[in-house]
Amino acid sequence: MFLLATLVGLPCAAVSAPVAHAAGGGWSAPACGAEPTMPSLDVASVEHYNASVDKATAYQKAARTYNSCVAHAANKEETAISNEAREKIAYVHEGSQAVQKRIAANFTHMNATLKAGNAKFGGK
Repeated sequence: MFLLATLVGLPCAAVSAPVAHAAGGGWSAPACGAEPTMPSLDVASVEHYNASVDKATAYQKAARTYNSCVAHAANKEETAISNEAREKIAYVHEGSQAVQKRIAANFTHMNATLKAGNAKFGGK
């Protein structure tokens, strides 16, 4: 019964989840260290099973800690990228708005000048 209770106490993901691998050359969080490696589990005997439960528990703890570190590092980096992009977008937007305002002012000035010339020369 102890063995069954121990197994039931483990989350299902620890027992049957597929192993995920990061894509080669993708983003990583070097400050978090190396990703923990899922241990091989052996349930051929009670002794091996108990050792496997210990390995699975240790892996879960290490993987959760690593995952938390990676999520924190990613969030920090994504926020920095987002802030930088926001600043660049604002800079481009302000430049674009300035051009649009100058052109609109030029059109207004040209129209007023041409309208005055039209009235001066008896235009319709």
